[in-house]
Formats: sequence, C-alpha cells, structure tokens
Amino acid sequence: MASTRHSRRDVLKGAAAIAAAASVGVTPRRVTAQAQARAQIDAVLRQAVDNKEVPGVVAMVATDKGLLYEGAFGMRAAGESQPMTLDTVFRIASMTKAITSVAAMQLVEQGKLKVEGPVPDVDPGLGSPQVLEGFDDGGAPKLRPAKRPITLRHLLTHTAGFSYDVWDANTGRYIKAKGIPPRPTGKLESIRTPLAFDPGDRWMYGVNTDWAGRLVEVLSGQGLDAYFRDKIFAPLGMKDSGFVVSTEQRARQARVHARQADGTLALQPWEGAPVPNPEFWSGGGPVYSTGRDYLTFLQMLLHGGTVNGVRLLKPETVADMNKNHTGTIACGIMKTQMPNLSNDVDLFPGAEIRWGLGYMLNQQPGPNGRSAGTVSWGGIFNTYYWIDPSKRVTGLIMTQILPFADPTTLKLYGRLEKSVYEALKSA
Repeated sequence: MASTRHSRRDVLKGAAAIAAAASVGVTPRRVTAQAQARAQIDAVLRQAVDNKEVPGVVAMVATDKGLLYEGAFGMRAAGESQPMTLDTVFRIASMTKAITSVAAMQLVEQGKLKVEGPVPDVDPGLGSPQVLEGFDDGGAPKLRPAKRPITLRHLLTHTAGFSYDVWDANTGRYIKAKGIPPRPTGKLESIRTPLAFDPGDRWMYGVNTDWAGRLVEVLSGQGLDAYFRDKIFAPLGMKDSGFVVSTEQRARQARVHARQADGTLALQPWEGAPVPNPEFWSGGGPVYSTGRDYLTFLQMLLHGGTVNGVRLLKPETVADMNKNHTGTIACGIMKTQMPNLSNDVDLFPGAEIRWGLGYMLNQQPGPNGRSAGTVSWGGIFNTYYWIDPSKRVTGLIMTQILPFADPTTLKLYGRLEKSVYEALKSA
C-alpha cells in the first residue's frame, strides 16, 4: 500500500508540473520526460521491495537546481506493518565520518587545526603513536614508536595507521590480548589501539575519524554531540539527526536486518541505548539521521559549503576535500575478519580508488554514470551516498541490512545510480 500511495502522489505531481511548465513556456514534452525518468527510479526501488531484496528503502537525489527525486518503498521492518516513509530514521553509521570531516575542516578554517603538521597532542594515542609489529611467542604484542607524527590529513584519509578489527586480524588479536573495551562503551581506551603501519605508508580503514572527532571535541570545548548540533545540524535544519533518538524518532526508526545464507533477511533486536556521559562521542559512526536530513548535508557539499543561505565551509575548502589526498596509495579494498558484520569490500573492482579529506574518490568514471572526481562512501548497515561535482548531482540510498557491502543492496544502489544519470540526460 505504501508503494501505491507514493506512485499516485507522483502522478499528481507530474500533472501539476506539466500545467505549471505550460504557464511559463516550458515544453510539456521535457517535463513529461522528467516525470518518466522519476517513474523509472520508482520502478527500480519498488521492484527491489517486491522481490524481497530489501524490506524497505529510501532514496533521494538532488542537483544544483534542487530536489530531483525522493521515494520511499516497503516496510521499516520485515513482516511488520509500518511503511517506510521519507522521514524514517536510520542508523547511518560511517556516513557520520563525512560530518566529522566537515567539523574538522571548520576548525581548519578557524586556524585551530592544520591539515599538515603533527596534530595537537590531546592524547597519547595521537601524540605518541605505537606501531604493532606482531606478537611474541607468548602472544604479547610487539610495539615500537611510529617513525613520523600523525597529521589531520592522515586521519581524514585513513592513512594514519589506525584500523578496525572488522577488517584487520592483528588489531582484533591486540584488542583481545589487552582487553580493550568495545567502542560503544564510549571509553577513550576503546580507540587507543596501536597503528598497523607508520603514518602515511598506506591506506587502512579504521578509527581515524574517531580521533578526528576527538580533536574537534578538545579544540572546540564541546562534546561532538553538541558541536554537531550547534555548528552543523541546527544551521542546516537537520532536526532528525543526532547521536541519541527521542521516543518520537524511535517510533519512525527502521529496523536492522541480517542477510542469511539463503538470501532471506532476519529482523535483528533493537540496539541498546547510548552510554550516558561517554568519555567521547564517536566521530566514526553512531549518528541517526533521515534521508531528507542527510540529503541537505550532501547538498551543502555539492554547493561548495552553502545550502539554503547557510554557509558551513568556504568553497575552496570543499574543493580541497574533494581532491586526491592519498597520491598513488591504493584505497578502498577491505578483507573482512567478521563476515557477520561485513563482506569483503571492493566497490569498484579494477578501478583506481583514492581518498579525499573524508570520503572515497573515484579516479575514473563509474560503471553506472558517475564522473571521475565523484566522492562517496556509506555505512555498515548498507546506507550509501555519492556527490558528483562534475555533473552537479548528489544522491543517497538508505537500507538497514548487515553485513556491509551486501551484494544485493549494492546492485540496487547501482541500478538507482544508473537511473539517476539517465534521468539527468532527459532533464
């Protein structure tokens, strides 16, 4: 029923658009082509729900001229009756990293941080980093001082040497050997893990952005929750975004599902409440948001730091974030150590992938329409976004499925992207 209502609303919108276009001299044929393109995107998403590829999905797209598409299909939880809606709340996980990167670059603009040079010594984990070289015969970690200091560029590009146990076996072994608490405990000890290599030597996805967020907290004098609220969410009108959900927002939240070996999806229990008064707020993952909120954030970046009359960053800062900051270092390939949380990750097999200051960077055009220079990333629950500065388009797709890099969801993401670029051709 939710899909049917959405489709009828679009038909009405299309008719109104044709009438409005005629009144200002725009050819109805062009408007009709746009409506057909949007209907094609609808069909892609609806088919995925009907085929039980996903329980529910939200997708949104904007160009530099404004909203191009928004749609919601299916249910918030498999087997339940609440329809997916445009204001559904999602756990966006590592899509938080782009927000933390913007916060860090705001401090760079203010002169409180530098992209180059050693980061401020706010914690031994940053100021006196140790490299894990392996384990001795008794299983004790072998550590040595890092050869060079960590910079903000290292942190925002995941070249500092920090890692996640999900994708690095030695980090997982160290965590067990030392009894390191899980990150959801909110304890700083949870990210005080040694480096897998010397800063700047290679790329590895990890708690780098948590440390960038910690820098924001110390240098701004605010917890990251308050900083995000005051400096990013409130100015942009992102009223449904934050580290903690209200009772009303919880009622609109989509549930997480786990992909089973036979391809079906199993509903997972609700996540626990965040730890009250944590030692730090994680800049790497735990934010809740909606498609509409996050699209506003993406539009800000697409427009060079400004949206709806609100400026968060200078255009030259955003342009710098979108550049290759890893040189010839290959990025983006991750081998899972925990198949229940992530599949192996290689989103563009055979392509040269690099990293900007906060997100993945395509060096060549993508197979579904994105231009070279497109930046993108996602969250572990299979939420994804992209920003194409060349073709002036940004979009997102939201599901709540584990493990990360779910092949079925990635195929849907690709079909969405392809439909968007076909729509742009007819616009």
